Amino acid sequence: MAQRATVYDVAERAGVSIATVSHTFRQPEKVRPETRELVLQAARALGYVPSGSARGLAKGRSQALGLYAFDMFLPSDLGAPDLDAMVARELDGLGDVRRFPLYVDEIQRGFELEAQRLGRPVMLGSGASRDSLGSFDLAGSVDGLAIFPGGAARDLLEHVGRGVPVVIFSSPPMHDPLHHITVANESAVRELVDHLVERHGRRSPAFLGEPAAPDIAARFAGFQAALAAHGLPVPEEPFDTTALAQDSLRSLRAAITAGDVPDALVCATDQLALTVMDLLARHGVRVPDDVAVTGFDGIVAGRLSNPTLTTVRQPFASMGRLAVRILTDTASGVSHPRSYVLPTRMVLGRSCGCP
Repeated sequence: MAQRATVYDVAERAGVSIATVSHTFRQPEKVRPETRELVLQAARALGYVPSGSARGLAKGRSQALGLYAFDMFLPSDLGAPDLDAMVARELDGLGDVRRFPLYVDEIQRGFELEAQRLGRPVMLGSGASRDSLGSFDLAGSVDGLAIFPGGAARDLLEHVGRGVPVVIFSSPPMHDPLHHITVANESAVRELVDHLVERHGRRSPAFLGEPAAPDIAARFAGFQAALAAHGLPVPEEPFDTTALAQDSLRSLRAAITAGDVPDALVCATDQLALTVMDLLARHGVRVPDDVAVTGFDGIVAGRLSNPTLTTVRQPFASMGRLAVRILTDTASGVSHPRSYVLPTRMVLGRSCGCP
């Protein structure tokens, strides 16, 4: 790759000073029109693109906002398929809605829309593990950073937060210097279980999901509280602490084999609920006749599934927009609460037994 053109190259080609080149792009009103045109012609000829980070040096800011995700890809998306097969599958639309858009994609859309409204560029990054250093590189290039934490360690996030304002998605209020945006996970699942018990008479609901993640732990706590309120047995652990992998749903598979499937399966996410319904269908277990299934998130795939999925909808775009406002305000010295807990809404589909 050819070496990138610099401000020095443009100045030499246009026969002007470096300051004139800088003013042409940063403060064009200070440059005579004929001189400005000379600089622009030189820049076009050289393929010169002014550096956003360099423009921000005078103010100590880049004006850019960052969005970073740890471990937020589905296992099935991380392979290296043959190009022809990949293109054919995408054009056929096979399974696309189950992979995109997910909640991460919808939050990103809200983030980008609000950033565009405020005239802020967005830089995206992702990491494969809790030890990824990519977030450090991105944090050094932006005025603020929003993060989907995934498996990232708390100390890593707090370290990044010492350099720039940081917003963590799907994270409950904590005693740390970071900003947190989450939803009312616990009360939302309580409402969901109330509906299953009171409207549909389900008496043995089971929770599926890995409570290591803070938002999933809050949903399981809501599940436990709802069962206790109805005088039903309260499990100490989820029925199936599963992941979206080939060997997942071991407890559910065993229950199917034994003919002892709970009468309602409360899944921690929509993606998990859709996988559960696929497994039940393959074994001839009918939803909702034999077992009710619910999710959490409100992704598009749940509205298109058969049966349609009863779930809890999160305000994804609003979460993304709010993150941008927190980051821009904080970088400008305007304070925000450390934590926001946004409301949710239960969305009834046929998977719970509703018409």
